[in-house]
Amino acid sequence: MTIRELQEELARFACERDWEQFHTPKNLVMALSGEAGELAELFQWLTPEQSQAIMDMPAQAAAVRQEMADVLAYLLRLADVTGVDLEEALAEKIELNGQRYPVDLAYGRADKYTNLGA
Repeated sequence: MTIRELQEELARFACERDWEQFHTPKNLVMALSGEAGELAELFQWLTPEQSQAIMDMPAQAAAVRQEMADVLAYLLRLADVTGVDLEEALAEKIELNGQRYPVDLAYGRADKYTNLGA
């Protein structure tokens, strides 16, 4: 499925349940934040090694997949409601980050772009 097809499926799902009235940008952002928090909770107290191995544990992997799907669903719905073309927005952001994080300054570093020249 394409991004647009996923958005159409989510819109249909919401329409069938008369949920469009609740899908305001504010509500969708709040729901997205909540779901991102639930995803973060799955990793909260793990060591770096445990976090890298989480998808090897069936129950935890299923929970991660479900929370990631919830995050994506709310992001797609928010983009649909606000008229944001996510593919275009991401392409623009990648271009901007390429300018902010030139390879010669950013390679192997986790510094914010404002600290790369320092």
